[in-house]
Amino acid sequence: MPTSTSLLVCFITLLLFVSIAKPHETGVDVDGIGGGNLDEAKIDCGTECDRRCMLASRQNMCHRACGTCCTRCQCVPPGTSGNQDACPCYASLTTHNGRKKCP
Repeated sequence: MPTSTSLLVCFITLLLFVSIAKPHETGVDVDGIGGGNLDEAKIDCGTECDRRCMLASRQNMCHRACGTCCTRCQCVPPGTSGNQDACPCYASLTTHNGRKKCP
């Protein structure tokens, strides 16, 4: 039969372990590349790219590039241009020539 002291030590150890353990986080990391349940992080890239490209002079090219970037990063910056700091992954994608890929 365990003594009350050993039960108390086990209980305190268990509480310490639970308080230290970090709950599993889901979603998209800071860089925009997912690390959790992707269903929770999915956005409607079609709608977001329509919004982002509404003022673009080359609509088809803008939608194609935005769609690729949105699918990879699950993020589209607010507004129709700029604001790249809102989506670090989106802002970091480049073409083979080193130019920014995402509109």
